[in-house]
Order: sequence, then structure tokens, then C-alpha cells
Amino acid sequence: MLKTILLVVAALIAALLLYAALKRDTFRLSRSGDISAPPERVFALINDLRRFNEWNPFAKMDPQNAITYDAVTAGVGGSYVWQGEKSGAGRMQITESVPLQRVTAKLDFSKPFEAHNLVDFTVQAQGDKGSTVTWTMHGPMPYLNRLMTIFFDMDKTVGKEFEAGLVNLKALAEKP
Repeated sequence: MLKTILLVVAALIAALLLYAALKRDTFRLSRSGDISAPPERVFALINDLRRFNEWNPFAKMDPQNAITYDAVTAGVGGSYVWQGEKSGAGRMQITESVPLQRVTAKLDFSKPFEAHNLVDFTVQAQGDKGSTVTWTMHGPMPYLNRLMTIFFDMDKTVGKEFEAGLVNLKALAEKP
């Protein structure tokens, strides 16, 4: 009886490991929101990392979060590093900035685990006074991460933070 139980458990573990191995080795997570503010105002809150962290939910989630800005904070080359208990540690650097349209940044995590992703913010004008912002993160999905996603829904959890960030951005951009 014990031998049968051990064989069933071993088969289930093997099935989970195989399932993780067959999952995609990249990920893409995206959320969008409409903002009643012109692209100029919205873009300024994304393209300058000091302004970005006024609405970034990941910077706000950890009261112990320490952020250190580099000499350049806006446009290509703008960067900062952070370290916190809940937020881990890492660095973000803007690699592309197309005025009023797009900001792309390299996002490198060193804690709680190493990860190297890209973040894209696109801003599209909606009429004379509105904008649609799309926040996307994408990158490689190593095997251990694929295994973790069997039990942890990254799209739901991180996507919820993106949605909160877009709400924060909307509130800040729409302030008179």
C-alpha cells in the first residue's frame, strides 16, 4: 500500500515537472487604462523616473523601500536603484523614449530572485484631451519561474499592481 502511494506521489511530481518544462519560456503581461489628460502630461509622469515613482505601486508597497536616483532620471539613460523588504532589490533604466508616445525600460531584479525584463509604456492620444496608457512587462521565463507559475498566477498578481498603478497615474495626471 505504501509503495503504491509513493509511486502515485512520484508520478504526480513528475507530471508537474514535465508540465512546467513544456510551458512557454517567455512571458508578457499588459494592462491599459484611459486617462482624461493630454499625452504631454501623461508622458511627463512616465518619462521622468522621479515622477514615475509618485504613482508606481511597487515603489509604494514597501515603507522600507530605499530608492537612489542616478544623475539622469528622465529620458534615455534615466535610472534608479531600489532596495526594500517587500519590493526586493533591482535597477530600472530607460532605454528608449519617443516623446509623447513610448517609454521602454530595462528592469533588472537582484532580489528576491534574479530576473531581467523589459517594460514598455505606450501613450496614445484619445481625442483632444485624453490618453490611453498601456503598461507591458515581458521577458524570459526560466524553468524555476515556470514551475512557480503552476501555483502562483503572475498575470493576476502583478496585473493587479499594474491596474493599481494606472489608477494612480490617472489620479495624478487628471489633477487640476
